Amino acid sequence: MEKNYRYYTVYKPYGVLSQFTAEEGKKGLGSLYDFPKNVYPVGRLDEDSEGLLILTNDKRLDSALLSPKKAKTKTYWCLVEGTPDAAALAKLQSGVTITAKGVLEKVKATKASVMPQPPDIPEREPPVNYTKSETHTWIELQITEGKNRQVRKMTAAIGHPTLRLIRVAIEDLKLVSFQPGSVQQLFPKKMFKLLNLALED
Repeated sequence: MEKNYRYYTVYKPYGVLSQFTAEEGKKGLGSLYDFPKNVYPVGRLDEDSEGLLILTNDKRLDSALLSPKKAKTKTYWCLVEGTPDAAALAKLQSGVTITAKGVLEKVKATKASVMPQPPDIPEREPPVNYTKSETHTWIELQITEGKNRQVRKMTAAIGHPTLRLIRVAIEDLKLVSFQPGSVQQLFPKKMFKLLNLALED
């Protein structure tokens, strides 16, 4: 294992791009922390999504985490309009059809459940527009695919559009802090163990 490998977990805030440079007045990851110049995000989160993002200079993680054949589990907390019933949650797990790059595809969650209580997390900045629906519910979704805006498209497909979306885990690697903008550096052995990957020299 080369000693110059670096691994970071970041809580990407709402409105921050999954890139280092600012663009069109929108902040990039470089506004959060003084990262080494050679690290980069593995995967991405949309501008209006929050949560766990991995930054590293270890290119082995690209194929290990992003390849569809690896089927790594990603866990999301979703604040949705209304309250999905058992049938709607079952539909998420059996599969819904979404449009990905102009093509209809069937995708499914490996887990879909209503959270017993709202998570203890800071209010989003800017705040969520709760006037879109009289009721709103937090659900937990787990997926292994990674289509563009997949979770939002899935909840919309069952009639419960997403108001707020937070990725809280990739495999067993979880957000340590739910403070937007927080950064943690991890040692290689811990990073690979939590991601359920073999650590090779």
